[in-house]
Amino acid sequence: MDGPGPLGDFLQARRAQLRPADVGLRDLGPRRRVAGLRREELAQLAGVSVSYYARLEQGMSRGASAEVLDAIARALRLDGHEREHLERLAGTARRTPRARRPRPEKLHDETRDLLGTVDAPALILGRRSDVLAWNTLGHALLGGHLDFHAPDDPARRPNMSRMLFLDPHSQELYVDWKRKIRAVVGNLRISVGRHPEDPLLAELIGELTMKSPEFVSLWGDHRVQPCDAAAYELHHPVVGTVTVTQQTLSIARSPDQLLIVCTAPAGSSDASALALLRQLRTVCSPASPA
Repeated sequence: MDGPGPLGDFLQARRAQLRPADVGLRDLGPRRRVAGLRREELAQLAGVSVSYYARLEQGMSRGASAEVLDAIARALRLDGHEREHLERLAGTARRTPRARRPRPEKLHDETRDLLGTVDAPALILGRRSDVLAWNTLGHALLGGHLDFHAPDDPARRPNMSRMLFLDPHSQELYVDWKRKIRAVVGNLRISVGRHPEDPLLAELIGELTMKSPEFVSLWGDHRVQPCDAAAYELHHPVVGTVTVTQQTLSIARSPDQLLIVCTAPAGSSDASALALLRQLRTVCSPASPA
């Protein structure tokens, strides 16, 4: 096995983020040679042997029992989402994933019909954050500088993660860009935990690692945080400043796909800005789908 693997990487990163004072241990100050907890300290807190915990971090164990994982999660002070991520990584470590050639993601007709009924900026994202489809307003709000029909071709599909880290337009769109990319990385961590055998997802992570120092810094933090709803202030090139709440909804028909909808309170200036964007889009592209 080359390196500790995803489970070992996660354990090492989270252990490094805990300080002795966080867990009631004496801090020996500059005499400590590690920034966070030592392996033996974490093992003691979890009630497991140091050698056993070391094997987990080094990728030399085929996983751990539910009881051990729970004890380690408590010692690392993981929240609910991080515990689920730990369990997924441990489950993957128990088996040897088979490399498979991934098939292009497709939209079911029912999902496309659903998107067509949404009277707000909306798009469908795949497991790798590829844009599988967007409605006219979603395109105008988040990707108006791109070809509307690009998602229809798997070879040209925009990727929201790639856009936010590498596309200047997308970077300028979000007033608090750093907050947005933290959320993107948290979601990518979950995707990697669910699909560790996906080579296209691995290629995306590799590309962002090579091209974005900001991604490298956030990815190394191993934070896991799904983004179900969050408000973002946008500096849109056409309608100016507008704040929208981006809500992420699961699609029962396609569990790996997500419906992202951007909303604003009725009667607000933000809702007026979206209405203006809809009106301008209709004037400029009367033949575009709604």
